Amino acid sequence: MEPEYLSLAEVEKIARRAHEGQVDKNGHPYGEHIAAVARGTAARGGTEEQIAAGWLHDSVEDDRLSREWLAGAALPAATKVIVEALTRGDDEPLEKYTARILATPGALLVKRADLAHNSDPARLAALDTATAERLAAKYARMRELLGLTGEL
Repeated sequence: MEPEYLSLAEVEKIARRAHEGQVDKNGHPYGEHIAAVARGTAARGGTEEQIAAGWLHDSVEDDRLSREWLAGAALPAATKVIVEALTRGDDEPLEKYTARILATPGALLVKRADLAHNSDPARLAALDTATAERLAAKYARMRELLGLTGEL
């Protein structure tokens, strides 16, 4: 008998609730970002497990949900592993973080969706110049380490 997992609608509700009150660097509700990553994951042909990870990709990293919650959640193992892979530790070297993403089946596709939204020229243009340039360089370096140069 297969385990009963949370539906994508339930995962979305949990993720939106977890990030409630949080805003991105543009001051927009963080729910817009996680929705964009979930949509981008789906648009790139992601599986339900990957789309669920898209909804949850920042929840542990941002201390909105705990690792204990993730471990005990009614989610497929693949979703949990992807979320863990996408959770960058404090002061974790970018090279180590990106190597883990590359080594984790399904994680790169979700990260591609995340980077595409984070690198959106319209979003970057709304920031002050110094922040926009710093983030553009950061995302370009991450794409380079992930073998995604020239791609958004």
